[in-house]
Order: sequence, then structure tokens, then C-alpha cells
Amino acid sequence: MLRSALFFTILLLVNNLFGQQNAYWQQKADYKIKVDFDDKKHQYEGEEWITYTNLSPDTLNRLFFHLYYNAFQPNSMMDVRSRSIVDPDRRVGDRISKLDKDQIGYMQITEIEMDGKKLKNTHEEGTIFEIVLDDFIAPGQEVKLKLKFEAQVPVQIRRSGRNNAEGIDYSMAQWYPKLSEYDVQGWHANPYVAREFYGVWGNFDVEIKINSKFVIGATGVLQNPEEIGHGYAADEPKNKPKKLEWKFKAENVHDFVWAADPDYKHLKQVAPDGTELHFFYQPGEKTSSSWEALPAIMSQALPFMNARYGKYPYPVYSFIQAGDGGMEYPMATLITGNRPINSLVGVAVHEWMHSWYQMILGTNESLYPWMDEGFTSFASTETMDFLVRKGLISGKASDFIFKPTMDGFGKFTESGMEEAISTHSDHYTTNTAYSVGSYTKGELALVQLNYIVGKEVFDRALLRYFNDWKFKHPTPNDFIRVFEKESNLELDWFKEYWVYTTKTIDYAVDTLMDKNLMLSNRSLLPMPLDVLVTLKNGKKHLYYIPQSIMRGEKKPDVDHDSYTICKDWDWTHPTYMLQIEEKNSEISSIEIDPSYRMMDVNRENNFWKAPLIE
Repeated sequence: MLRSALFFTILLLVNNLFGQQNAYWQQKADYKIKVDFDDKKHQYEGEEWITYTNLSPDTLNRLFFHLYYNAFQPNSMMDVRSRSIVDPDRRVGDRISKLDKDQIGYMQITEIEMDGKKLKNTHEEGTIFEIVLDDFIAPGQEVKLKLKFEAQVPVQIRRSGRNNAEGIDYSMAQWYPKLSEYDVQGWHANPYVAREFYGVWGNFDVEIKINSKFVIGATGVLQNPEEIGHGYAADEPKNKPKKLEWKFKAENVHDFVWAADPDYKHLKQVAPDGTELHFFYQPGEKTSSSWEALPAIMSQALPFMNARYGKYPYPVYSFIQAGDGGMEYPMATLITGNRPINSLVGVAVHEWMHSWYQMILGTNESLYPWMDEGFTSFASTETMDFLVRKGLISGKASDFIFKPTMDGFGKFTESGMEEAISTHSDHYTTNTAYSVGSYTKGELALVQLNYIVGKEVFDRALLRYFNDWKFKHPTPNDFIRVFEKESNLELDWFKEYWVYTTKTIDYAVDTLMDKNLMLSNRSLLPMPLDVLVTLKNGKKHLYYIPQSIMRGEKKPDVDHDSYTICKDWDWTHPTYMLQIEEKNSEISSIEIDPSYRMMDVNRENNFWKAPLIE
């Protein structure tokens, strides 16, 4: 009995230990940042206090910070990468290599301490600042970090900088020493070479002291609008000091952005759910009419986005003319603004949708950019279609809104440039492969899942993914498991093919003889099939062929008069004989995937049409 009791006690301890190791966890970092900005020198000094909680099961012996501005110096990793890649971003090119001392960016941590003790074992290498700790941070321990830093804003080249192409003075992204994320895969101290970001969840309390002529748009809620004015309060304060202190707070975010210009016009609009929308733009012949129309359109877009993708949880969102194109941040985006209305709405919708896919579902963009850019592109396509159908923007509604994306990706697969989207975003061979993989193939991942699990299940799973994983760091496994649970199908095969390979889909109708329809799989990526037989009398019979590795089937979601679930198709078998009920003489046409959701690279062989009889 004693031995049995001891055995079960040990077993319980082991199970508890492994349960703790395998349970989800994430770190927490609360920031308080104060900066004093010198707009004559384009420089600022700052202090930063971080309350960092180690919620991992690991003891930490090091810390890492990102110093993004150091990328904007000749011979930096970003500079060399841009000059050596075969298809450089036109916004970067060789521009960094030509910056002089007054144009470069830099960020330096001049002092740092933890729990009141100065940290001396530090090393700066490019955009990464490493600290080797004398006093380790134990699991569950909270530490107080305090640091001083100084920085110079670079000439606008990529995302952040001064004096952008449209004349906006300051686009302040990546502007503070940012603590690197530590998760189940360890530290993510990636050097900055122009790709995306990954951060620690927490709260931000930010004070910006700057010349009072500037208007600021930023992440978070302004805490002192009556002192600031500039459209944040009904009345402008009298006798403004030479410098104003802007105070912003943002809860449960993993980054903070701001932009400043003396010529900003500031508009506000309250959306139907009470979300306060802010718009900052520089009035001009090319901008004013589009920006004046934007608030009402964005206000009407939000109810659709909330219902379709999950409730936007923050109290505010700001659309800010700045930056070098469009770039997302918590509660705000920087977008270039000299655009006609459809283009402005398009970039505004895309960047706002990033609030769902990255700002709330905080994936590691370096490892899984397709879960960020791709899912955002999917949602943007649907939202723009909604706005077209509502008559809020010009355009033609279509029942196949993803057809252009699918057609374009099909052509790209023939180029030989495609790389698996499991590739780390910094390590794609070309910018083109990164962009097509992250945006296009990521978008089509959702289109394919819609086809595989069916529209009704897909809609539920998309919302469940948001609600289960908001304010966390979901991975591809977490994402696909939500769809498995909601559909009761096995879907790991799809993830493994779509993410880790460049294999394509190509199914064909081969021959029809005496109610025997021969189908073939002419490529390497298996899929279930919707096969629609349309009769000469107009009746439609849908045949559904599951893949055996799915271990189930979807409900029919294609228009039909009759429906048949067929035997499974094993992915190892290149051909499949479908027994149909209709006589050849009764059939008008046969089509694989009539809903145009399956990413078939050769749709010409998806059809059979009855021969014309003269």
C-alpha cells in the first residue's frame, strides 16, 4: 500500500509538472514612457519604466530590446539586405546607404537598471540590445526595469521617419526601446530588416513633450484633451505653453505609435457601437474630399466587421496620414493620404482589419506572416465587397470575390518563385515570394477552409478563433484546431500541405461513359470535391466526394436540387470513378467546384459540356 501511494503521488507530481509546462502562457510588460522632443534637431530624450512579469515556466538569464532606428544607418543589415536582394522594396533601395550623419536614425540606451540595480553586462549589436543578468528572473517573478535613452528620427524611408513623401513631419513608429518577446519557442530577438513585428502584451502610459504647434494622432486614449485642444476638446486652451505634454494611455496592447504634423486637420466620428474614430490629414487639393468622406464610410464598415470577425474591443481608432503606404498598429494606422476615395477606403479598411489579425490576435509575424497579412487581406476583400453592395464606394459586386486573387496566385505558381509560407519572413529569397506567400496564399488559406468545412461552419469557426485567442499569441496549430473542433473534421493534412509545401491543386473531369464519370488528381495537393451535374431541364445534382484523411464530410453549401455523399477518395489514388445517376443524354454540363473556392491551378479541365448536336 505504501509503495502504491508513493507511486501515485509521484505520478500526480509529474502530471502537474507537465501540465504546467504544456499550459498556455504569455509574458506581460507594462510601459511608462516619457520623451522630450526637439523638432529642430529631430531628436529626443526619454525615460522608460517597464514592469515585466515572467509568466513562463523558465528562469530568464537574459533580456533583449529592439532598437529599430539603428536600421537606418549605412551598412546596417536592412541597408545591405535591400541592396543585395534581387527585387528590393522601391521605398528603400539604396537610400539608407546614402544617409549622412544628420539624416540617419539611431537609438541608444544610455542607462538601465533592474529593481534599482544598474545593469552593466550589456551589448548592442545593430537593432538588438542584449543584457546578461546577474540576478535571474524566476518563473512568476515581477521586476522593475528603468532605462534612459536618446534617439534621432531618420529621414522617412520605411514606416518610421521624418518628412514623408506627402510632407508629414513625423511618423513615429518603432520609436522606443521595445522589449523582445519570450514565448514557448524562446526569445525572438530578430534584427530589423524591414519586415514585421512581435511584442509583449501590456499597458502603455505615454507622455510626449513637443512643440505646441504640432497635432498628434496616436495609439490609445488622450488623457488631457482640455490642455491639448487640437480637435480633442471642444475649446482650444488659451495661452498654450511653448511645449505641450500629450498624455496617452492604452490597455492590453503590444505596441504604441504616434505621428505629428502642424497642419493636421482632425476629424472625429462616433461609430454605431460607440467607438470613437479619429482622422488626421493634411488638407489639400488631392486629399480633402476623400478624407472628408472617409469617416462616414468607416463608421458604417465597423458593424459588419464586428459581426463577421469579432467585436472591436478598444474605445478608439485613429486613421493618420503618415508613413510610406499603410502600416498597422494598436488603435491606429499610418497611411499615405493623397488618394482617390476608393484607394483611401481600401488602405484604411486593410490596416484597420489588422486590428483583428495582429493587434488582437497577436501572432508572431516573423514566423507566421500569412496569419497576419493573409487573414487581413481576406477580411479586407469581404469588407470592401460589403461597402460596394451598400453603395458606399464604387465598384461591381460579384459572387466570386476571391476569383482575381485565385487567378493571380495560379499564374504565380508557374513562375518558379514560390516558397513555402512556413519560411521565416526575413529569410524569403525575394520580396515577391514573401508578399505573394504572406498576403495572397495566406488569404487563400481561409478561402480553402471555407470550401473544405462549408460556409456555415467556417463562419462559426472564424468567430470562435477570434474569441478563443484574442489578446494571445496563436500559432498555426492553434488556428487549425479551432476549425477542427468546430467542423469535427481532421484538418492537419491541409495545414501541412498548404503551409509547409508549394504543392498545387489540379483536379480534372476526364471521361463520361454510361453513368461512369472518371475524375483525376493531376497534382499533389488532395482536396474534397464538389461536383455539380446540371441537367438539360435545369435541375442540379451535387455530388460530394470527401477525402478519407478528413474523417468526415461537410454539409452541402452549393445550390442544388439533389445531393449525394459519395465514397471517400484516398489521396494516394490518382483517379476516381464517380457513379452518377443521370444518363449522358440528360446532362448539360459537369463542373468541379462550381462555387469557385478551390484553388485549382487549371480550371479549364474542371468542366464537361454536352456536345452540340447539329
